Amino acid sequence: MYDLKYLKLLSQKYPNRRAASAEIINLNAILALPKGTEYYLSDLHGEYEAFRHMIQSASGVIKMKINEIFADELNGRQRYHLASLIYNAPAEIKRVKLNPTIDYRQWCKDNILRLIIVCKAVSTKYTRSKVRKRLPKYWEYSMDELLHADDEANKGTYYDAIIDSVIETGMAEVYISQLTQAITELCVDRLHIIGDIFDRGSHPDQIMDYLMQYDDVDFQWGNHDIVWMGAAAGSWACTANILRMNISYNNFDMLEIGYGINLRPLSSFANRVYAKDSCEAFMPKILEENKYDPVSKRTAAKMHKAIAIMQFKIEGQRIKDNPEFNLNHRLLLDKIDYENGTIEIKGKTYELKDTNFPTIDPEDPYKLTDEELRVIRNLQASVTRSKKLQDHIKFLFSHGALYKVMNDKLMFHGCIPVDANGEFEKCTIYGESHSGKAFFDYLDGLVRKAYFSPDEDTKEGAEGDIMWYLWLGAKSPLFGKDQMTTFERLFIADKATHKEHTSGYYKFRDDRVFCERILKEFGIDPKRGHILNGHVPVKIKDGESPIKGEGKLFVIDGGISKAYQKTTGIAGYTFIYNSWLMALAEHKPYMPLQPNGKQTFVAPRIFIVDKLDKRILVRDTDQAEELQAQVNELKDLIEAYRKGLIKEDTSQQ
Repeated sequence: MYDLKYLKLLSQKYPNRRAASAEIINLNAILALPKGTEYYLSDLHGEYEAFRHMIQSASGVIKMKINEIFADELNGRQRYHLASLIYNAPAEIKRVKLNPTIDYRQWCKDNILRLIIVCKAVSTKYTRSKVRKRLPKYWEYSMDELLHADDEANKGTYYDAIIDSVIETGMAEVYISQLTQAITELCVDRLHIIGDIFDRGSHPDQIMDYLMQYDDVDFQWGNHDIVWMGAAAGSWACTANILRMNISYNNFDMLEIGYGINLRPLSSFANRVYAKDSCEAFMPKILEENKYDPVSKRTAAKMHKAIAIMQFKIEGQRIKDNPEFNLNHRLLLDKIDYENGTIEIKGKTYELKDTNFPTIDPEDPYKLTDEELRVIRNLQASVTRSKKLQDHIKFLFSHGALYKVMNDKLMFHGCIPVDANGEFEKCTIYGESHSGKAFFDYLDGLVRKAYFSPDEDTKEGAEGDIMWYLWLGAKSPLFGKDQMTTFERLFIADKATHKEHTSGYYKFRDDRVFCERILKEFGIDPKRGHILNGHVPVKIKDGESPIKGEGKLFVIDGGISKAYQKTTGIAGYTFIYNSWLMALAEHKPYMPLQPNGKQTFVAPRIFIVDKLDKRILVRDTDQAEELQAQVNELKDLIEAYRKGLIKEDTSQQ
């Protein structure tokens, strides 16, 4: 009747019936609590400050809480500054310290009390035990006491003593900062990142550092994540891609300081080979200046061109070695007329903007020179030996996948390959054909094998080829376009050649029946389920809507990346799912802290997309299955104690 071996192990934690019964009571109580609030974001693209503001502000929910709690007690300006303190405590504390008219000690005391009130308000749906686990180390005792201060008559002096001691020990700033973090983590119970942490923005490394400290987070890999995962696995093609992109966006601080990737071999090579080349077409887009590793625009342009040429050579080799990827149409270096400075693509001839190719042998255009080989080997070694990068990639693996199903929500970054009729398309990779959910599962397995247990006889630089394919392949669910036109954008002025046509999925997802068929494919009740995607920015300024399929699918890539904001007209979305409703928060561009200490926060526009018929409790969520299983196991343990199958330790009662 029982798995006695397992129950004996369980008895080590619950040595008697009283201990097991107490835990059953706790678990049943948790099942009766409201569901925690889930937040969904996508396409962060290295924008650490904007991302952190979204999380710290709970996408505007904290401001709403403050207005609700302190409507009669604080004026509008005071409520604004309290919200600002939660959003960015160090900046707000600095502002207060610079104001000689503010009594700093009294300000600390007032705001600790206010923060405690806010913390108490956002923690009401959790057990006291869970709240305490979210409180910062060393401060959990005092904060827990303040959160449950309900006996002012007898303990008023006691509570005052706690706050006074915090201030007198010089810990007020740390205490306040960590209390604001606890508020955020209680407000945002679970965080779903639906792809693309990396590229364009300057600090994906800081985003990953932040998320690795977060209690409950998961990832659905995007194409910009998978190419970094491939580089970490040793792929030359992926390595060249991540370096080209981030050099083109001037992200030298992140590459060399954040991840410790040594770019000197590339810099020396580029400055020598392109010494007399202006490299005008390769000038970097500067969204932020580098603080620690400034590189001149001219040097960056030369490095950009050098790594781009190496990328096209390496990709040509990978295309030839992987005919099943069907990427022959991207073999372009052999289509160049090197004498006339033109290229033929799809039967049409185009003039090249740049015709200086000192490292390309027209007779064998995809062959790396000996010096290029040395450079890419050095770059690969620097990437694969970066401990910080490998820690981040392993976290993406342990907390991520190509898709996730949770609480009737299907999350994946891009698309599902479909044919012209909207039917799931059978795709063949490495000799196996799959469609729909099975294709995702197959690819997920290939990616994990490529990183954790690659074939020993894999050709140098070919490690992680599957990640490179998922980065730019037409049948990749992370890309979903017919081609990646990097070469055309760099070398051809005619913008018609830059076009990347999206797959049929993006047309069919407007249809409710199509969305419901996807939900069924992944085992979700189509009446209750929803799909969340990123990848393709929603152009609000052109009248596009993030809501597709009559409310069955939500696209939450709204342009948190500064590179997209002119196109989208906004600065990203957060999808919010709590126990009462589902909502979208539409964000305005983040305003960074100014040198004078000023910062302006514009509240997002929050609109409800669905009100639930009844409040969702934990027992109604996916978590309930796990909790109920624990209850059943404890009941089995109690029965085993009762029947004498396992010896009960009554000395610990």
